[in-house]
Amino acid sequence: MRTLKSAALGLAVCATSAIAINAAELTIAIVNNGHMINMQKVAEAYTAETGVELNWVSLEEGVLREQVTSDTATGGGQYDVINIGMQEAPIWGAAGWIEPLEFGADYDIEDMLSPIRNGLSHNGTLYAAPFYGESSMVMYRKDLTDAAGVTISDSDNWNNIKAAAAAIHNPDDGVYGVCLRGKPGWGDNMAFITTVVNSFGGAWFDKDMRPTIDSDEWRAAINFYVDLLGTYGPPGSEGNSFNEILALYNEGKCGMWIDATIAASFLEVDGVAYAQSPHAGNPVGANWLWAWAMAVPAGSPNADEAKKFIEWATSKDYVLAVANHPDFGWGSVPTGTRVSTYAHQEFLAAAPFAEAEMMALQSAAPEATEVKPYVGVQFAAIPEFPQVGSAVAQEMAAALSGAKSVDEALAASQAAADAIMSEAGYY
Repeated sequence: MRTLKSAALGLAVCATSAIAINAAELTIAIVNNGHMINMQKVAEAYTAETGVELNWVSLEEGVLREQVTSDTATGGGQYDVINIGMQEAPIWGAAGWIEPLEFGADYDIEDMLSPIRNGLSHNGTLYAAPFYGESSMVMYRKDLTDAAGVTISDSDNWNNIKAAAAAIHNPDDGVYGVCLRGKPGWGDNMAFITTVVNSFGGAWFDKDMRPTIDSDEWRAAINFYVDLLGTYGPPGSEGNSFNEILALYNEGKCGMWIDATIAASFLEVDGVAYAQSPHAGNPVGANWLWAWAMAVPAGSPNADEAKKFIEWATSKDYVLAVANHPDFGWGSVPTGTRVSTYAHQEFLAAAPFAEAEMMALQSAAPEATEVKPYVGVQFAAIPEFPQVGSAVAQEMAAALSGAKSVDEALAASQAAADAIMSEAGYY
């Protein structure tokens, strides 16, 4: 099997940076979504109190993953704090790429939701602290479903979801029945697509870690996905991921969206209702589990200051800082990480999605099973997965756009995944 470093070096070129030792400033690489953008404003108070200057590098999800992986793998030293997730944290921690995290008693690590904490740890050691956690769920316009005389239930059948999308689809009025991720990337379109495959009874690999993308389950799932989104989704869906769909939803153009639970914090349309993710007979893995977390690259000369910042930014006090900030409030606090957040009545009053979000988080199933012999819901926790997932993502986007047939895309995906896994020495 190839080393983790050799797998990562294929993703991008080395980046370098000159960072002063013991400088009272930190360079922080973040994903460009709402909670992370909000943090920049909330953290002005941290700088005022500590004197530590914070230099923010906000990147689109795919670009962030590539740059952070390259810089961390090569010891480039460009960043003091990095956003990573549950796919990378335990692998990078085991490889010594990122620093172990240990905080004071006031941090109350036992307050952290155990599925999130476990997913960011290796052998019981936390390597990345969660800024927010998420599963996935259905977010739909109840005014539209009521008007069309259709209902959406928890853990609904995919065929019922398709019928509901057809009923509320009205492109002449600028409303599309369903908006789903189509933009290629292992954490973009493949995050959602993998949950669909899971729900059809499929998996990425068999017990010998051979790809199973040419299986009947994958074929049924991808044909369904392409037909659903191609018929009842907005034009150009192969270019849409989280941020693009959030904008469409808030413009009133999406009747239904199945995506990260964290999206509910940013919906501005009235009458949104929530339901647990649908499936096609297999509910296990129909909803994902993820956390955008903060880690310190190994060898950072500012590691101590970086860990202090992470301790603050992922603490109970940070939740209160957002809740009490004049620009935000309880409806904008990062969720999915701490039990205590869900005990605040002010939060529950401001977050009608809280119960559905917690249900989804608790029902996610990242553990290995006979059907899925690897850890992870919408990813496989192996070093090679980003390469495999990225290759397949391009093929799925081609199938969605019509550039390839589903069968052609699946055959190309199987061949690419097989070559990667074979070269890595799995068989």
